[in-house]
Amino acid sequence: MFNSKKNLVYVMAFFALSFFTACESDDPVIENDAEVITDVILNFQELDATGNLVGAVTTFSASDPQGIEVGATPTIDNVTLTKGKTYQLNIEVRNSIENEDITEEILEEGDEHQFFFLGTAFVGSPVLTYQYDDLSGELIGVQGIVTVAASPGFNNANMRIILRHDLDKNFPGATNPSFENFVQAGGESDLDITFPLILN
Repeated sequence: MFNSKKNLVYVMAFFALSFFTACESDDPVIENDAEVITDVILNFQELDATGNLVGAVTTFSASDPQGIEVGATPTIDNVTLTKGKTYQLNIEVRNSIENEDITEEILEEGDEHQFFFLGTAFVGSPVLTYQYDDLSGELIGVQGIVTVAASPGFNNANMRIILRHDLDKNFPGATNPSFENFVQAGGESDLDITFPLILN
């Protein structure tokens, strides 16, 4: 009799353990859909007076093998540009962990993404001006035109580049690539990084 009761206790304990384990496995898995960005590459190529591309592409990058988080400090190149010149700027965004070109996704979802260009290079007494020039005609900022002042008041500045996602592109002021109140247009930042700028 004692053995039967003991066996019954073991059986009940086994079923209880199985029940709790089954419940645990049915719990929903919370997924993080945020893109991991490990590399931001700025490709500059000079434009002549008629708007034709001339010379070689000059590349500057920021990278972090673990992923660039908003507000983090990855390895960042100094961007060196020449006074009085105009450049076409193409931005590449990559996830080297997964070997993904996130630029393609940004372009595919162009109605949901937009770059803004701030920092002392673009606001206040700007030494750089930026104009959206994306091939699709959408204001995204993957491709644009950067003009360097011919006689800037200083030779060093910083280029703050922000990528916003899910913003209201019709918000007043959001068509300005150097819109300082970009947060008011809603959405969230996928990227917020600052490059040092040196002018020759």
